[in-house]
Amino acid sequence: MIKAGVFGEDDRLELIEGELIPLSPIGPDHAGHVNRLNRLFTRRVGGHALVSIQNPLQMARSEPQPDLMLLRSRADDYTRSHPKPNDVLLLVEVADTSVEFDQTIKLRLYAQAKIPEVWIVNLLDKWVEVYRGPGARGYKEKRTVSLKESLTPLALPNVTLKVREILSA
Repeated sequence: MIKAGVFGEDDRLELIEGELIPLSPIGPDHAGHVNRLNRLFTRRVGGHALVSIQNPLQMARSEPQPDLMLLRSRADDYTRSHPKPNDVLLLVEVADTSVEFDQTIKLRLYAQAKIPEVWIVNLLDKWVEVYRGPGARGYKEKRTVSLKESLTPLALPNVTLKVREILSA
């Protein structure tokens, strides 16, 4: 499609359920929050997980590029293949223009793939949505975490982040 001129080489696209979805350009607020999450998680997870930023997640008919994933450590650091859902300990989407898409289409996709935990960092409402307990119809548990609270990923009980750290300007 790039060779045919349908998409440019630099177009931002995600493969979602067999369809190429164009993505909005990344603004500085979104990029800065991804950078902050990268810094916070890298400092805290140590060798217990690999922090992956805006890289593909290989699924059956989809290849989304979540803003951040904490992956099971692997000797090759995923140089031989993209991670698959069972490699994901935590998946994080930073949402400003994409809130509705992340809360519906992507969240359903992640639940069906049995991603154990998803956080949506909602930049518009200044909170973090935590989803746990994936199933065919979605996540069984949804919790909205405010600026005054902290978060701990299920898979890494020794890692805690304050929501204020994530969302501070």
